[in-house]
Amino acid sequence: MTARVDAPQARCRAGFARADVTPPVGIYHRMWGAALHDRATGVHRPLTATALYLEALDGRGRQLVLGLDHCILEGAEQDRIRGRAGCAVDEVAVALSHTHGSGWMSRARADLPGGDLIGPYLDALADACGRIAREAAAAARPATLVFGTGRCDLARHRDFPESGSGRIVCGFHPDGPADDAVLVARAVSDSGVTLGTVVNYACHPTTLAWENTLLSPDYVGATREVVEGATGAPCLFLQGASGDLGPADGFVGDPAVADRNGRRLGYAALAALEGLPPPGTRFEYAGAVVSGATLGTWKHVPAGDADRERFAAWGTRQAVVPLPYRLDLPTADDTKAELAKWEAEESAARAAGDTARVSECRARSERMTRQLARLAAMPPGPAYPYRVAVVRLGDSVWVFCPGELYQVFQTTLRARFPHLAVVVATVANDWQPGYLPAAGSYGYGIYQEVIAAVAPGALETVIETVSREVRGLFE
Repeated sequence: MTARVDAPQARCRAGFARADVTPPVGIYHRMWGAALHDRATGVHRPLTATALYLEALDGRGRQLVLGLDHCILEGAEQDRIRGRAGCAVDEVAVALSHTHGSGWMSRARADLPGGDLIGPYLDALADACGRIAREAAAAARPATLVFGTGRCDLARHRDFPESGSGRIVCGFHPDGPADDAVLVARAVSDSGVTLGTVVNYACHPTTLAWENTLLSPDYVGATREVVEGATGAPCLFLQGASGDLGPADGFVGDPAVADRNGRRLGYAALAALEGLPPPGTRFEYAGAVVSGATLGTWKHVPAGDADRERFAAWGTRQAVVPLPYRLDLPTADDTKAELAKWEAEESAARAAGDTARVSECRARSERMTRQLARLAAMPPGPAYPYRVAVVRLGDSVWVFCPGELYQVFQTTLRARFPHLAVVVATVANDWQPGYLPAAGSYGYGIYQEVIAAVAPGALETVIETVSREVRGLFE
């Protein structure tokens, strides 16, 4: 019989800092293949960078997490940011919210409309991240992180079997499984001040799509606004394993829809935060009290010495997992030929004044352009060297993974380690190798599988590797 309930907790030094990193209006913005615009015409909400500095109480370990409102930043850009943080590179995780309203920030697009602004912006972004990294470290003080889990149905399955055509499109699938877990943490100083919060949730920020011309953090902006308005402290958002998850109400051009989606998640996160126990306590059965009925009472009591020792535990592990490339990975030459075909068809459509056809051709060309970029980023050899970092803070494990993983990654880890708070941050430190779909989703023509660079079984290999590393941290 359970007579005690423990909330996962961690003891460390913690500090937060925030910067506005909104790109200039007019910068290259085209993230969607179907978009007819190139430049950002305004700002929906500011894009932000949030730093969370964590350090073991004995000074023998530290971790800096930089949460950025961007969709994709190339590995070299993320490495530049990590190099400015004032910590060893392996101690820094750059985790992107994956908002598709931020624009495609690649120096390779400098020759496109607004592309001349990308290089200077990325230089300023690295400087801003370095500054807030130092500010967060300077603000760090002894604190307790208390973790909890709420629920939100914003995220829905996004592989929809289209009736009649036999194809599967990337969009709301009402009958598909969707992880609704909202993992939250509150960092509380020893004097009782909330230093900041963490919201870890898996849902593609694809509310705003090709019709949107504004720079936007998508739903993440309103989520932070709700949480920060109630707590009076910065909120770090971390994108979970959302490769097959997105909002039901998405692919629109109306920022009000993104705000509505964000408030849904924000209120769910606040509900979970309100349910957290006082730091440094456990919830125990305190005995019966005879009243009109015989009542069972429970109380929050101070954690014991063994609990406090466990809360302060710290450990890190790094793993490089060789993920075999898929055998049918397209070649650069084939991709270039396909690109030339669609560019020619776009020219013909423009001459004919066929706007719908122009949009489709631009989208097809953009797919090939991005495919060339992905192929160029793949290291030579039979396998992709996939780097994952696992950090233990007390009763929590933080997993930083590149690319876009399917939800089964986080649901499996949390099922295997139910006594831990498992924080999963994807699109972290790199976007490559892109999508890591579940093995069973290959062969159906699903978008995520079609553009995946690695072979079936890659995701399952990463799950087993991370599980092994987590176990190693608790041996």
